[in-house]
Amino acid sequence: MATLFYVAGLGLTRDPYLMVSDTNMWVNVGRSQFHLPQGAPQVLRGHTGIVIAGRAALLDRLASVAKKLEGTAFAFNERNDHIEAICPWGNRVRCYEPDAARFGRITLGIPYVEFDVPAGTAKPICAFYPAIMGMQAEFTNGDGAVARVKAGKNQYLQFRETDRALPDYDGHHVQIYITDFSGPYRRLSKRGLISQEDNQYQYRFREIVDLESGRHLFTVEHEVRSATHPMFMRPLVNRNPAETNRTYAPGHEQWAWAMGPDEYDLR
Repeated sequence: MATLFYVAGLGLTRDPYLMVSDTNMWVNVGRSQFHLPQGAPQVLRGHTGIVIAGRAALLDRLASVAKKLEGTAFAFNERNDHIEAICPWGNRVRCYEPDAARFGRITLGIPYVEFDVPAGTAKPICAFYPAIMGMQAEFTNGDGAVARVKAGKNQYLQFRETDRALPDYDGHHVQIYITDFSGPYRRLSKRGLISQEDNQYQYRFREIVDLESGRHLFTVEHEVRSATHPMFMRPLVNRNPAETNRTYAPGHEQWAWAMGPDEYDLR
């Protein structure tokens, strides 16, 4: 079912080099990935934003897998500026057309992951990341209260307040690379927030807390990697989903995930 949704439906690419057995599947999205292991389904409390060119073709692909995914949570809907697709287990993905001003110079990628968080937590979450992780963050209160944390070039973790009751945390995680690896580690350790030490290149923490009171704000596992991790900036294969056995054209197998040099980044 994951292959039908992520590969056939969305048009993404299974990593051909790593996790190629039947216990895990890594799916490439430009320079980022979804990691899809076997086991109990995990559902993000929020949604993932992806940029993917070709709205009409995306709708056709999603429609083509609908019958095989009947009886699951799968669905898709057109919105004004995006298509919302729901995976067979309930994860929501918002698919946007490329927009350099909004998402940077990409035609395929994950510009943000957005989490639904309890009311009153966005401001202290916004304070947590610069102080503990050394990551830039801004608080906005236009379309709801949101903490927007910069996790990379044109990539963000967003925490949007909601009054809705949130389901219990089920173990899902997000992975980030940071250049100052030891500073956040020391600050997290001092507060007892390191949840797992994997190796010399990677550790994890789950709890986001109020810096002054220590009050719990939100739970999501952060897999934190150093820029010296062997897989940092590993080139990822991205196929062109328009290329089929009937439409095959030599030289068009790969997806050019970045915009060309004629699209200047004014920022």
